[in-house]
Amino acid sequence: MFQLCLDFGGQSGVGSVTLFDREALFEQLRQRGLTDWASELRRICSERFHPSKHGNLDKWTRAWQSLPECQDASIDASGDAVTVRGSLAMDPRHVDSLTSTLMQMHPWRKGPFDFFGVSVDTEWRSNWKWDRLAESLDFRGKSVLDVGCGNGYYGWRMIDAGADWVLGCDPYLLYVMQFEAMRRYAAGPEKHFIVPLADTDLPSQLQAFDLTLSMGVLYHRTSPIDHLQTLAETLKPGGQVVVETLVIESDEATVLVPEDRYAKMRNVWFIPSVPMLTRWLDRSGFTNIDVIDVTATTPSEQRGTPWMTFHSLVDFLDPVDPSRTVEGYPSPVRAIVVATKS
Repeated sequence: MFQLCLDFGGQSGVGSVTLFDREALFEQLRQRGLTDWASELRRICSERFHPSKHGNLDKWTRAWQSLPECQDASIDASGDAVTVRGSLAMDPRHVDSLTSTLMQMHPWRKGPFDFFGVSVDTEWRSNWKWDRLAESLDFRGKSVLDVGCGNGYYGWRMIDAGADWVLGCDPYLLYVMQFEAMRRYAAGPEKHFIVPLADTDLPSQLQAFDLTLSMGVLYHRTSPIDHLQTLAETLKPGGQVVVETLVIESDEATVLVPEDRYAKMRNVWFIPSVPMLTRWLDRSGFTNIDVIDVTATTPSEQRGTPWMTFHSLVDFLDPVDPSRTVEGYPSPVRAIVVATKS
């Protein structure tokens, strides 16, 4: 069984960093009585971090190896950008080199980040979404599962907000590599982890987390009820779920099923109204359902940048009527809903 171990002793604030090492996570799970899941995650990580699983993994690994050394590096996630700080002297030549290294992991979608003064201006201003949800949630002392976490931006913010530990799940290795670039400079003990899993990989009746987040996942699922029930099974009794999803604006319990694509996305299946989303959560066994935010997405929040040069929201909207997508559907509106497992 393959295991990639790249040990760079003394290169970061933690003194030793091993790419893709998840031993601290496995130990965390064992201490919580989740030994079987720790063993399964070890097998999955070994399999999915294998170089044969992605043609760019070798390139991304070389980029990770090229990140600069800094003995006193630390991560500051208290501001809009998750920031690596340290006494590293960054003259213009080093700035260009670090920028080039980080660009090997393009596109950067969630953020922003800052590496020793190199600002990574991501496609999403994820700090805007964080501000919407953080004021309604208490992360202090919580064990958190972040399903579809991307590169871990929100996880770093949750740790800063007092979470005991955060486990992110995302099947896309590029996002895991972006997380590894930041993790390289995190001081120990480790409290934030990402594993290459989709929600469909989660074991049934896990009941291990105080708080589970699903942000930007529900509308990609062919069975939204199955997804919500999976989220419920990850939670301890009395735990909370946060669901952030596309919605359509209607006072009726209704749902939009795109004929083909929505905003050029082929994998969008069900976009509920808020009353329908509330009904789904109720039918899935949740109570105390609270809609904490409904906000239209604009090209100010999601846009192309030098760090994400592909098409973005403005390219998905009708150029004459931006209140509609190019397919003629209502333009994106997102809701954040918090509910409690019975």
